[in-house]
Amino acid sequence: MLSKNEIAQRIGQELQDKWYVNLGIGIPTLVANYIPKGIDVEFQSENGLLGMGPFPVEGTEDADLINAGKQTVTILEGGSLFDSAMSFAMIRGQHVQLTVLGAMEVAENGDIANWKIPGRMVKGMGGAMDLVASAENIIVAMMHTNKKGESKLLKQCSLPLTGVGCVKKVVTNLAVLEIKDGAFYLLERAPGVSVEEIQNATEGTLIVSGEIPEMKFPS
Repeated sequence: MLSKNEIAQRIGQELQDKWYVNLGIGIPTLVANYIPKGIDVEFQSENGLLGMGPFPVEGTEDADLINAGKQTVTILEGGSLFDSAMSFAMIRGQHVQLTVLGAMEVAENGDIANWKIPGRMVKGMGGAMDLVASAENIIVAMMHTNKKGESKLLKQCSLPLTGVGCVKKVVTNLAVLEIKDGAFYLLERAPGVSVEEIQNATEGTLIVSGEIPEMKFPS
């Protein structure tokens, strides 16, 4: 199974040159550390940062440079800082080509639940609703099952929804899956993980067609 960093590294392979990319809280923030060679992308953080770089080396942190998850980050040459109104104008105006989000649940029709567990105190949905409502290309980075071993890729989400029918692809510690036609289509499997293991860990409809290759990572 993949580690969180390996999930982020695999999502890095989805990046395309000249894209503007928003990274959500959690595993998605790690994607900034895995930009493929020859690819030039601009990472946008919804709290008002464009040109976000990788996490800083220990001892070089700047407490005034943080991402949406309040983690210290770096800013690349040419990067810029601005207020949240400008940030959400970029998002709502569909100027971001890819959004990478974490999730607690994803349904086979592309619904996502990633902001609230009933009974737990939360401050609010934050920018997640704007991101899923505005983005045309959403990839979810998540663990395939919860701590009890129960699937998080479901027929229908049980938690409060963040967005409806919006997720295009999911990368988990077990597999890469595309969501289309109301089902999860298995594209790749993690090294050493069998198709049967993925099937057993997926509650939603899983379509397996032909030989499923293992994920490949640059050496």
